[in-house]
Amino acid sequence: MGLMDILQQYTNPAAANQDRAHEDFDHVYDAAPREVLGQGMGDAFRSDATPPFGDMVSQMFSKSDPHQKAGLLNHLLGSLGPGLLSSLGGGILGRMGSAKGSAPQMTPEDAEQLSPDQVRELAQKAEQHDPSVMDRVGGFYAEHPQLLKTLGSAALAVALAGMSNRMRGR
Repeated sequence: MGLMDILQQYTNPAAANQDRAHEDFDHVYDAAPREVLGQGMGDAFRSDATPPFGDMVSQMFSKSDPHQKAGLLNHLLGSLGPGLLSSLGGGILGRMGSAKGSAPQMTPEDAEQLSPDQVRELAQKAEQHDPSVMDRVGGFYAEHPQLLKTLGSAALAVALAGMSNRMRGR
C-alpha cells in the first residue's frame, strides 16, 4: 500500500481504524516529507480530540533522552519572552537566563533538572504566548518517531489526518 493509500484512510480520523495507527505511522514516517509530518503533529497538538499540548509535550519529555529534552526546551523557550522565564519552572529558568535577559540555551544537563510537570507548565505558557510553537515542536519531534508513537493511537490518527489533508492539497 502506498503513502497516499494509507493517508486516505485517515481523512476522517474518528472513522479510521486506530488499531492500525502505529503501524501505518511507521510506513508514513518512512515515505512522507518531514515538513508534512511536523505539520501533522502540529495538527494533533491543536486538536480537541487529543490531550492538551502541555500534557503531550510533558509525556514526550519524560521519554526523551537528555539531548532531545534540551532541544525541546530550546524550542519552547524561544517562544517566550525573558520576563516570563522567572515565573516558570520554579524559577529555575530565570536563573539560567543570561545577564542580558535573553532566553537560556538549555544543555542536556540543564534539561535533566526540570520535571515533566515543569515542562507541562512551560509548554502551556509557550502555547499561550505563541501558538505557532506547536508547529515548531511538531517539526522537532518529526525527527523522533518513537517519541511521537508514545502519544497513542488517537494522536497519531489525528496527525495522519493532518498529513493526509496536506498531501492531497499539494
